[in-house]
Amino acid sequence: MVIDTSRLLIVEDDPNDIELIRLALDDYPFVRQIDVAEDGEQALLYLLGQGESIPERPLPRMILLDLKLPKISGLQVLEAIRRDPRTQNLVVVVMTSSAEDQDIEACYRLGVNSYIVKPLDFEQFQQASQQVGVYWMQLNQPPQA
Repeated sequence: MVIDTSRLLIVEDDPNDIELIRLALDDYPFVRQIDVAEDGEQALLYLLGQGESIPERPLPRMILLDLKLPKISGLQVLEAIRRDPRTQNLVVVVMTSSAEDQDIEACYRLGVNSYIVKPLDFEQFQQASQQVGVYWMQLNQPPQA
């Protein structure tokens, strides 16, 4: 499976947060394609396809994943990503409003790369989105597949 190093997948059900992330990364040339899944089911269809059908598009370099999602939770999405050999090494950053220790521990147990509690302040939210994007999309060097 091919990874598009300029592609980002946002898994988020809040349209305001989606727009803020888009705005924060708009001026950065290392993100050329932002795809959105608005619930856990859409995210898994996007990444894994259905049954034996494999999506034809390249995989994203990074997934920004909310935990509180309709249909399938973010934890279940993370677990499915790590279980599948095609996606198990993708960068997954949880960006959520939950600061609960049990959520943080569960995500790290399942192999999340980073866990960020969404700042409530608009400026801080944008800065956090930019910093995550710069680090994981530009500075971090993933292993070659």
